[in-house]
Amino acid sequence: MAFTLYALIQTAILFTNAIAVLHEERFLCKIGWGVEQGIGGFGDEPGIKAQLLNLIRSVRTVMRVPLIAVNLVCIVLLLLFG
Repeated sequence: MAFTLYALIQTAILFTNAIAVLHEERFLCKIGWGVEQGIGGFGDEPGIKAQLLNLIRSVRTVMRVPLIAVNLVCIVLLLLFG
């Protein structure tokens, strides 16, 4: 497989899919990244863990519907052009 722009886009889509399907109670709580672990004090700078939890929640909220369309386009392109 050649290193192309399409391969990079497909990798980004697969990575975003992986983030979007993470389940808060089933997976993230088991590794210590649940809802209550990301709470910080008022005025405190959020740490790396809190920022990653916020990114995961944002991707799951915002990208759920657009990912369906993007996945369909990728599937059609793979079917048409191999």
